[in-house]
This record gives sequence, structure tokens and C-alpha cells, in this order.
Amino acid sequence: MADLPRILVVDDSRVVRISLIQHLKGDYEVREEGDGEAAWQTLVLDHSIRAVISDLQMPKLNGYELLERIRTSKLRRLQQLPFILVSGEETEEERAKAKALGVSDFVTKGAGCTEVLTRLKNLLVLTDAQEHLDAGREQMVQDPSSGLFTRKYLELQVAQAMSHAARHGIDVSLMVLGFDGFDSMGERLGVKVAEEVGNRFAKMLAGKMRQEDSLGHFGAGQFAVVSPGTAPAFCATFAERVREAVEVARLSVQGQTVALTVSIGLASVPTDLVSSAGALLDLAGERMHAAMRAGGNRTESGGVMPATRPISIQHALELLAANRQSVVVPHLPALAERLLPLMRLMNQELGLTLPVAEIEYLLCERKMNND
Repeated sequence: MADLPRILVVDDSRVVRISLIQHLKGDYEVREEGDGEAAWQTLVLDHSIRAVISDLQMPKLNGYELLERIRTSKLRRLQQLPFILVSGEETEEERAKAKALGVSDFVTKGAGCTEVLTRLKNLLVLTDAQEHLDAGREQMVQDPSSGLFTRKYLELQVAQAMSHAARHGIDVSLMVLGFDGFDSMGERLGVKVAEEVGNRFAKMLAGKMRQEDSLGHFGAGQFAVVSPGTAPAFCATFAERVREAVEVARLSVQGQTVALTVSIGLASVPTDLVSSAGALLDLAGERMHAAMRAGGNRTESGGVMPATRPISIQHALELLAANRQSVVVPHLPALAERLLPLMRLMNQELGLTLPVAEIEYLLCERKMNND
């Protein structure tokens, strides 16, 4: 009995309820109520009820009122619940009113067992099909572990943004980000831990995005951000902020600090001559992989590669605080050159004897050798 679908029968006539239960038992488990208000309370509390068979004329809350309350409920399961109205001598106008309120079907009073079971079975089959469709749509839209858009749905978002951009003459920018060495991180820490690291990164990224941007999965350890109305230069600026934030992050995993970097690929329309959303996503993905092959921890924007641009003094200090000295070392000459005016001022105002001239000479000599 516990495995049978549960149906609620609502009628103020005990005789009618017994008759309906006789038709349904064996195929369904039946609950019964004598008025609409009691039926409503039962529906709110009992999540297992799969359908309602209700009389129209009842005390406290009639069939119309019960139906309207169900269809306007904030509970989604009630909004879509099959509702069969037991009709007697209702007029076409009354039937039209029930249809407008969202009735699923009608059963004539005194209908035989076969008709009641057939109507009910058909409605439950349709409901199951709709639930499977909704579940499939949600699975396409949302990744169950992270709650982010799936790549398939993200492509739809890109297509919509491109269509809007074409009509209004604006840009659409897209960036694809991937953890450098994500596969080796999975081997070292375990796949589940690596995925959790990715999800934590995604939450950080979501907090830095605009409301109109869309964030979703691109691949394992890889994410994509769609930015409608954003020019490529602004997208590149945002990409560098994200890259630098990851570079200085101190992430503790299983009791140890993990150093992470990301490579980023950028693409945009109309700058990049692509004809479809899939092509734009693929182009940004290809550029991300190119950035990884070039050493990682850089951005590839299709012509401008800002990976070697000088880092700021503030960013250098953040890297040192995160015990990432090796990342700062290649930038030391450029950092020292920017600090020379500050060192001269310190010598002048604080009476120090910093070897400014010697440092300047060494920097000049190094630059000439590199040239």
C-alpha cells in the first residue's frame, strides 16, 4: 500500500467518497476529506499526495475556491498538482470558469470505474513526463555540485547576448579561465578536493561579477564568464584583476597551503570575427589553452598578451606576504626602477644613504645587456 500513489478525495457526501474509494482502491492509496478547507490543510502538510478528486459544492471552501488556492499557491508542487473536478449538472459557463482556474479534467458523477481510473492514470502520466522534462531542463541549466550554469546552457546565454548585441551595436565579451595544472592537483589532493577548490574559486569569482554577467562551467577546473555590453579592454582589465587575486590567494586545503594560478582566454564580438556562440566559446577556450602552453598564469586576448606586463608594487607586496617570492623575482628590475624616486626622497628627507646611484647604474647596465 505504501508504494501506491496517494490520491485525495474531497466531497461532503460520505456516500460519494466511499463510492470513489471503491473505484480507486487497489490502484491507489486514498485519503479523504469532507470539505475544502480540511482538504487544503491536508495538501499543505502531506507532500505525498499526487492528485485531487474534488466535488464542486462543499462547505467552508468549495471546489472553485480550493482549486484557485492550489493554483495560486507559492508551493510549486501544488501549482502543478492534477485536479479532477467531479461535475454534476454544471453549466458550460461553470465549466469554463473551472478551466480558467486551471482544472485538469472533469469526471461526471456516477461515472464508472474504468473512466475514473483512465482519467487519473492519464493525468499522472502527463505529470510524470512534465517532472522529468523539468528535471532535465534544470540539469541542463545548473550543475548539481556547484549550482553554476552548465556549458550547454552557457552557450544559449552567449547566443542571446550576441543576438542582442547585433541589434543594438554593442560588444559582448567572454573569458574562459582554467586552473594551471588542475589535473596534477586532482592527482595530488584527490578529484573531490580539486572540485571543491574549483567551487570555492567560482564563489569568489561570482562575488566580483556584475549582475548581468553569467558564470558557468567550461570544463574540469575551467569556468566561463559572459559579459554582455562589455568592451574587450574592460574585460581584459577584469581578467587581470581575477588572475592577480588568485595568484596572491592563500588557500588552505587538507592542512596545507596550496598555490594556485589561472590562465585566461578572452574573445569578443564584433572584434573577433565569429558567427556563432559556440565558435566564440571555442575561441576563448583555445586562447586559454594557449596561455597555459606559454607557461600559465597569464591572459591571452588574441593579439595582446599582458602576461609580461610589470606588476604593481602593491601586488608584489601581496605576493611576498603570500610567500610567492619566485613570482616577484622576474619583475624586480621594473619594481626597483619605479622605487628609485621614493629612495631619493628617503635619502633627502630622512638623511639615509641608500645606494640609489649604484642601483640606477646596475639597472641601466642590465637593460643594455638584455637589449
